[in-house]
Amino acid sequence: MSKREELISEVKELYGSYAASETQNHFHKTTTGLTPEAYYQTLENKVIDEISHGTFDNCRTGKEITNKVAADKTILSSWEV
Repeated sequence: MSKREELISEVKELYGSYAASETQNHFHKTTTGLTPEAYYQTLENKVIDEISHGTFDNCRTGKEITNKVAADKTILSSWEV
């Protein structure tokens, strides 16, 4: 398995976990009406695209990537949510 495939796998697990643990009430207070599943699926897809294009080649773990994205979504080239 390549490093990028490893990172993609880790990111998928993390965002799935985040969506499952997010409470609907809290989530709607922090976003514009998306379900946690829809929000994290969109975010996951954007991050996977960026991993595939080498944006996160300097990251060692999926957690490092999700932390960077959480801190600054502008690192994603097509973030619109």
